[in-house]
Amino acid sequence: MPDVDGQLFIRFLNNDAQDALEVLFEKYRDGLILFLYGFVQNADVAEELMMDTFAILASGTARYKENKDASFKTWLFAVAKNQALLYLRKRKVKFVSSANDFLNNIEADASFHPVGMLLKNETDSQVYRAMKSIDADYRNALFLLYFENMKPEQISRIIKKSIKQTYNILARGKEALRIAYERMNNSHLAGEG
Repeated sequence: MPDVDGQLFIRFLNNDAQDALEVLFEKYRDGLILFLYGFVQNADVAEELMMDTFAILASGTARYKENKDASFKTWLFAVAKNQALLYLRKRKVKFVSSANDFLNNIEADASFHPVGMLLKNETDSQVYRAMKSIDADYRNALFLLYFENMKPEQISRIIKKSIKQTYNILARGKEALRIAYERMNNSHLAGEG
């Protein structure tokens, strides 16, 4: 099955579809911001990095080739991840800070940032709160699986792990998330009683 988004991007590069980048921007903007936030822990920086990612796409400096093993979405998220890592290297910031920092600022920023608006769904918000207590590798892999609907093969390319390692990370992450989510709900119920 052809990768429609990849073909759309190629048409943009060939000047066959000037609005193609705008379509891709609208489709992937919010997911990229959330993904990048997991790296940089700052909504403003995550939004800037998302814009930088699309600037790279607009300039045509990132090389994309249709590939039956990797979709445009996988390639796009890998480009965004590289932007985040470059940002972190320039600022000598740790890859992802302690698990407790994941969403501490996002809830306060909910009404002012696109990231906060994405968390309006209460269920997603609860899952995000549970995710902040699990390991960063688990959190990033689960985000790609659940919120970006990527397959383990795509995730393995982004996190640069083998398929077996990716499956292990996902399995351990699911278990850690289940425990954290149950713990969160049990403490919430205890507080009501």
